[in-house]
Amino acid sequence: MEGDRPEMTAKFVVDTSIVCSWVLPDESSSVAAAAFVHLQTSDAIAPDLLWHEVRNVLMMARKRNRIEFDKACEGVKLLRGLSIFTRRSSSDDMILDLAERHQLTAYDAAYLALAIESKLPLATLDKQLIAAAARENVPLLS
Repeated sequence: MEGDRPEMTAKFVVDTSIVCSWVLPDESSSVAAAAFVHLQTSDAIAPDLLWHEVRNVLMMARKRNRIEFDKACEGVKLLRGLSIFTRRSSSDDMILDLAERHQLTAYDAAYLALAIESKLPLATLDKQLIAAAARENVPLLS
């Protein structure tokens, strides 16, 4: 699912590393598994760039022969059916500030900014983003 929805129903912010691990056959993690379990009873939110990143990750996996093209297409359809709702990215200033202070990409900083603004835990596998979240006192989904 995609679209704006009140954060009142969202219980966590999810990033691309988690979402893509749900459909890439050679990736698994206890954190991603826990996030998927949480998604069964609550919604997740992400910046609106999520779907662009998901498509890119799956196409890069295709280029590296990690996944067949039809499986990439099926994966996107499957993921779009989950309770993940997107929201316009946060303030440009906040994203750029977080990117600068924590040496993050602007993409990763957008997930962190959303977690800060929404006061929700972040689900990620990205080590640099995990470290930045800790420095910003953003809880991680466990």
